[in-house]
Amino acid sequence: MEFSEVIKMRTSVRTFATKQVEPEKIEYILNCAREAPSWANKQCWRFIVVSQTETIQELAKTSVINRWLKTAPMVIVVCGEPSESGTRNGIDYFIVDVAIAVEHLMLAAADVGLGTCWIGDFDEQKVKEILGLPKRLRVVTLTPVGYPAEEVGFQGKVVRFFTRGTKRKSLTEIVRYEKW
Repeated sequence: MEFSEVIKMRTSVRTFATKQVEPEKIEYILNCAREAPSWANKQCWRFIVVSQTETIQELAKTSVINRWLKTAPMVIVVCGEPSESGTRNGIDYFIVDVAIAVEHLMLAAADVGLGTCWIGDFDEQKVKEILGLPKRLRVVTLTPVGYPAEEVGFQGKVVRFFTRGTKRKSLTEIVRYEKW
């Protein structure tokens, strides 16, 4: 598949088929994330692959608006180790490092027909407790991983309407050359 097609296929998926994800596809997307660039090549990211239904249901409870997460066949919790990155101009770059790795992971997932969704609304402390994470790690995002399913029923149509806008701003709206 052409890279531009992969980019367009990467959308936020919130409804998943019951089909289990093959281990080799998980290894592929994790390897793609591992290849991401990072601050001084420190690779501060950590991935926790969760496939036990009970644990996924507990993770879904850490957010009011992401209860749908409980239906995902798998969730990858992505953390950053702040001490393995740097800070410049008040910006903690572990977040940037993790974001680049997650986008690599999500594009790789789209490339092999899997759906993902960047989850930013969660109670970090509860996630840490559920997974037994060390205090020094920061949970940056969670993403479900699975085969996309069509939304059915009224609720699925409403979610699709409000969350899946496909209109993109034009380059003239977002790009300046040389000066503002």
